[in-house]
Amino acid sequence: MDASFISALAALVGAATGGLTSVLSSWLTQKSQARVQWLAQDKIRRQDLYKEFIEVAAKCHADALQHEQPEISALVELYAKIGRMHVLSSPRIVASAEQIGREIIDTYLEPNKTFPELREMVDSNAINIFGGFSEACREELESIRAEQF
Repeated sequence: MDASFISALAALVGAATGGLTSVLSSWLTQKSQARVQWLAQDKIRRQDLYKEFIEVAAKCHADALQHEQPEISALVELYAKIGRMHVLSSPRIVASAEQIGREIIDTYLEPNKTFPELREMVDSNAINIFGGFSEACREELESIRAEQF
C-alpha cells in the first residue's frame, strides 16, 4: 500500500471518529438536560397540586368542624385533586389524601365543634389532619431531587 493512501485513510478515520464523538457527546448532553428539566417541571407540578390540595382540604375541614351539611362543591374539588394525584403521585400519597377525605366526611357526621372544643383540638394537635400526607409529600419530592443530581 502506498504511504499517502494510508495517511489519507488515517486522517479520514480520525475526522469521522472526532465528528461522531462530538455528535454523540452533544446528544447525550441534550438528553441529560432534557431529563433534568422534565424532572424539575414534574416536581413543580406536584408541589402545586399538593399545595392546592392542602388549601382545599383545610377549608373543607374547617367547614366540617362548623357545619353538619357538607359543601358539596368543595368536596368535589377536593376529590378532583385526589384524582389528579392518582395520575402524578405515589400510592402512599394517594392513600394519605384519601384518608384525609374520609376524615373530613366523618367530621361532617359529627356534631359541630364549639370554640373551647376547637381550642382543645389545637392544643392536642388533633386538628392537624395533614401529618402523614405532608411527610409522604416531602419524601417523594426529596426523591425527585435526588434523581435530578
